[in-house]
Amino acid sequence: MTIGRSIIGLMLLAATVCPHTASAAEKVFRAGAAVVDVTPPEFPVIVNGYTFERTAKSANDRLAARALVLDDGACRVAVVVVDSCVMPRSLLDRAKELARQATGIPTDRMLISATHTHSAPSAMAALGSREDPDYAAWLPGRIAEAVVRAQRNLAPARVGWTVAAAPELTHCRLWIMAPGSVPLTSFGEPGKRILMVPPYAGPANIGPAGPVDSDVTLLSVQSPSGRPIALLANYGMHFYGAGVEPLSADWCGQFCEQIQARIAPDQNFVAIMSQGTSGDQHWMDFSRPAAKGDHKSYAASVVKIAHEAYENIRYHDWVPLAMRERELKLTVRKVPEARLVWAKPIAEKLGDRVPRTREEVYAREQILLSNTPSTRTLKLQALCVGGLGVTAIPCEVYGITGLRLKAQSPLTPTMNIELANGEEGYIPPPEQHALGGYSTWEARTACLEKTAEPKIVEAVLGLLENVSGQPRCKVTVSHGPYAQAVLAAKPLAYWRLEEWGGATAFDATGARRHATYEPGIARWLDGPPCGNHAPHFAGGRLSATLKELKTTYTVELWFWNGLPNDVRPVTGYLFARGNESLSIGGTSNAPGKLVFNGTLTGRTAITPKTWNHVALVRDGDRVSVYFDGHREPELSGNVPSAHHGSKKIFIGGGIDTAACFEGKIDEVAIYDHALTPEQICSHYQQSAARP
Repeated sequence: MTIGRSIIGLMLLAATVCPHTASAAEKVFRAGAAVVDVTPPEFPVIVNGYTFERTAKSANDRLAARALVLDDGACRVAVVVVDSCVMPRSLLDRAKELARQATGIPTDRMLISATHTHSAPSAMAALGSREDPDYAAWLPGRIAEAVVRAQRNLAPARVGWTVAAAPELTHCRLWIMAPGSVPLTSFGEPGKRILMVPPYAGPANIGPAGPVDSDVTLLSVQSPSGRPIALLANYGMHFYGAGVEPLSADWCGQFCEQIQARIAPDQNFVAIMSQGTSGDQHWMDFSRPAAKGDHKSYAASVVKIAHEAYENIRYHDWVPLAMRERELKLTVRKVPEARLVWAKPIAEKLGDRVPRTREEVYAREQILLSNTPSTRTLKLQALCVGGLGVTAIPCEVYGITGLRLKAQSPLTPTMNIELANGEEGYIPPPEQHALGGYSTWEARTACLEKTAEPKIVEAVLGLLENVSGQPRCKVTVSHGPYAQAVLAAKPLAYWRLEEWGGATAFDATGARRHATYEPGIARWLDGPPCGNHAPHFAGGRLSATLKELKTTYTVELWFWNGLPNDVRPVTGYLFARGNESLSIGGTSNAPGKLVFNGTLTGRTAITPKTWNHVALVRDGDRVSVYFDGHREPELSGNVPSAHHGSKKIFIGGGIDTAACFEGKIDEVAIYDHALTPEQICSHYQQSAARP
């Protein structure tokens, strides 16, 4: 069936619908929803979503385009979610234009996204998979049909929203690994520090490389009498893997079927699950042994949480709608010349054959990427539904980006929909490029400039301000009992290390004695008992120049030692000033211990992957070290100064960067005086009182 023939009947029907002339003063909110089957009419089809191309000869379950049209009397918008892995902007622009011709809804009032099932026909070439040209030509008409049918179903409605937390169902799939344990990249180059999908509970697994956005956000519309019309849900979980040969709508499709059976099994109700910020999120928890399950049982777990939240939604008879979009031009990273030299003979030998090895896939990607335009233009959107915000980003977005947008959005709550209005690849935070990992490897689906993520965040926040008419929220770090106790002790500088990104660690004292993050640090991970977030030091360090620091000082901080002793000898600087240092030392057969200046060794064994409090006090030649509030006798005594009045200090490393600390450090306070034992003990005890 051609695109034109697939929607011509519905276009004629839409022409009979009254034009959109209602005024906002009438205060009538309307909604309509529809589902259109997008299972391919002919087989076999090419399937993308993995490194290598696959084909499917049948469908295990139906694929669908699910549409929701909302109208407040003055503004009409359409949201469509398609069971597809990725769809290019050109395909979606075509679908929007067909829908505009049939409905009159402007294309800049349409949001179309993919669920990111990895078991769908290839609407776009990606890695080792080609585009399926017949399916890609057929799909836009079906998407347009969904919009037309949803508009045809417009009827008076009321609307409500809510958020539930599901932290146990999604996890970061990018892990920081022990030095030297990351294998070679697909380019044959040395791996860095991040591995995507590491071994379950692997001995070299140190910790996740980023935080998780675990919100299940729901937008529900009902008739004025309470009959369910539609539910637009949002959750960030990459894909499950249907456990069968493609095709399959995976867990998102199962969510829609199962929650429909709970809410309105015998009614014309449309459930929609959109993909949240899941670029680095997946269902697997790599801190534990592998768990058993399938996409149906997984969906049932999400449905249970969503349905409980759905039952308590409060509805509004009318809310205003506003939607805006803008284009953002970003540069494409240039393929290194040495890699092109490596790639050319492999690609030439490959010819027109489909790649069969990772080396062939990535060699061809380097050639293809080097011949593409040097810029890409992204289409970004924001939608306001009363007090609810919706953002649309055409990328695979990390959890930290989703959390950042939600924290700063002027609309609460805000749901972030990724892979919307196109596919422009992964957008790791700039800091993660230094740590490596699959999603930083140059390919057509991972090629935007290293500063793409903060530029996208800034643009999307501007759109949210526009649609809401309100300024973005200023994110402040709350000072709980521990922070208050530290500040009361008058530190020279206090770095709470709560920054989302950037090179500056801000001084909480107000004295502007800021520190600098050096490359090799991940951000916004679970922090110490005093209840905030912490950076993970993975080869990087924090540095600062404190001109006021003299011969008497105190360094106080929390640390989480990430290296088990059976991986390699545990060494790493927590603090260094000149040739003076406090570090963790040990051997592969002995527990890690605190070491001062390489001579004084504490008796306390440090358990890996637990938070500990430490304070180093120097008063002239007298040195004392405190561990979890208690003085360490073996780490106390007369030690002549070795810093020679140095004003430069390092946290997480020393002058010699080869001995950097491996793990998390937080709440770093530097004093120009000696804290008393009572003060240090009191600070540690305050950590039990969370803010």
